[in-house]
Amino acid sequence: MNDIIKAIQERRSIRSFKPDLPPSADIEQIMEAGLYAPSGMGKQGVITIAVSNKEIRDKLSEDNRKIGGWPEGFDPFYGAPVILIVLAKKDFFTYVYDGSLVMGSLMLAAHSLGLGSIWIHRAKEEFETDEYKKFLKELGIEGEWEGIGHCAIGYVNGEQPEAAPRLQNRLYYVK
Repeated sequence: MNDIIKAIQERRSIRSFKPDLPPSADIEQIMEAGLYAPSGMGKQGVITIAVSNKEIRDKLSEDNRKIGGWPEGFDPFYGAPVILIVLAKKDFFTYVYDGSLVMGSLMLAAHSLGLGSIWIHRAKEEFETDEYKKFLKELGIEGEWEGIGHCAIGYVNGEQPEAAPRLQNRLYYVK
């Protein structure tokens, strides 16, 4: 089996991270991998923002928690020290698909570097608020963007989860 297929089969969503910050070179490699995800008509209308600043990361977590309706003290990012926010240009026809492909690439790249990851939703709701639109403007990001997801990244705290059994009758062939 080749390395890419092996990584696809082995990668799991992680729900417990160590607080240790991965090296910035690893985060850069992961983000770079996202740049090579396929995009509709090659438009490349997806951006990724890496958040490793603990104060901003914790605010994102708290806002995400409130949107999700979880009890106070719950961290929807499971302690991950780095959050990669994936946003896509709303005026591109394939923006949701393009952003989803970036998310998949980020998670596989993290796995290939020995890091855990998980896709956390509610970026759409966050980046619909004036507060997060202002956040983007402060970063120099103009235009209409939709939050596709948060890719929480860090070192796995504990054992790598086992794969759930694959459901049957999901592959069909027309020859």
